[in-house]
Amino acid sequence: MKRLLIATSNPAKLAEYRFLLRDFALEPISLADAAIHDHPEEDGATFRENALKKARFYFARAQIATLADDGGLEIDALGGEPGVRSHRWIGGAEASDAALVAEVIRRMDGVEPARRTARLCAAVALIYQLADGPRECVTQAAMEGVIAERAWPRVRPGFPYRSVVYLPARGCYVAELGEEEEARISQRRVAIAELAPELARIAEGQAPPS
Repeated sequence: MKRLLIATSNPAKLAEYRFLLRDFALEPISLADAAIHDHPEEDGATFRENALKKARFYFARAQIATLADDGGLEIDALGGEPGVRSHRWIGGAEASDAALVAEVIRRMDGVEPARRTARLCAAVALIYQLADGPRECVTQAAMEGVIAERAWPRVRPGFPYRSVVYLPARGCYVAELGEEEEARISQRRVAIAELAPELARIAEGQAPPS
């Protein structure tokens, strides 16, 4: 079975990708499995730039097919913030999940319902080796919702913004979704579905059509 490096240090995200990739004949491995402990600087202007930068960085070290992503929350009333700074939104540094949730609720206090639209975004980059060099694929997807007036009381470690994004069509917070239900509608599921032909070719050791 071909190995696929899931280039994240977030245990919750690693578990989610393993779930999403369960139908592919691939062995998802972690950065720890690959004995990689350094990280690139995530200084891109977009999720797409950061995802591709991370995929290139880890592919160069692991020399196996590598999947990396970058994502976060975009809030329309805040001009798209926190955006690419989703995990470094407070003071430009990593903040706790609880602090990020509290900051969203604070900044959105008093904003009228019609202006509370937001989305959870993910850009996913995949790199694997072909005879004539690496092949790079990037896709992006989003889950649309609104910012709730109050946060869901339980925060899933590693995914703070799922506790503030409410899905009106489903009548629940993203954080309330079960693993399988979320996997059917999440932004990462959409991205993996778009990359499915590439992932199948990696599993089968085939080159893409010219």
